[in-house]
Amino acid sequence: MSPMQDAYKTIIEQVGEDPDREGLTRTPERAAKAMVFLTRGYSQTLTQVVNDALFESDTSEMIVVQDIELYSLCEHHLLPFIGKCHVAYIPTGKVLGLSKVARIVDMFARRLQIQENLTRQIAEAIQSVTEAAGVSVIIEAKHMCMMMRGVQKQNSAMKTSVMLGDFRSNQSTRMEFLSLLG
Repeated sequence: MSPMQDAYKTIIEQVGEDPDREGLTRTPERAAKAMVFLTRGYSQTLTQVVNDALFESDTSEMIVVQDIELYSLCEHHLLPFIGKCHVAYIPTGKVLGLSKVARIVDMFARRLQIQENLTRQIAEAIQSVTEAAGVSVIIEAKHMCMMMRGVQKQNSAMKTSVMLGDFRSNQSTRMEFLSLLG
């Protein structure tokens, strides 16, 4: 049994269950596999994720990818937060392959996170890869740590944004992005 599987077995015992009862005998193994999958972003690098999918382009107009599904784990409680991410950037000669935007979001989301840091990490990664004139990232998410425990507020959602470059310095660029999101 791996150390992570041992840890899950201990958790099962500590909540008052018998890890040897039918239904739980393989739970430490399954839970460890799930945790490895949910945190697979630690085994990825930005270079691997982008994989040379950066293309020359004359486009200098805003590119928006919205409603990217997002699944992460809160670093404070190890409970999920789930939502969507909207990304925009203004290219300066290079555009990123469309699927790579979603893969960058996923790489950072699949780590133990707080939403505020996740938003910034995505924006800075896209900025560094594309050398865009501006990058904007908005995340809207529901946090199970708020919904299932603590204050137990089922309808609360958190929104975070990071604006870099032209999105930060130019209000009309920022407003154009926000209007495109509807």
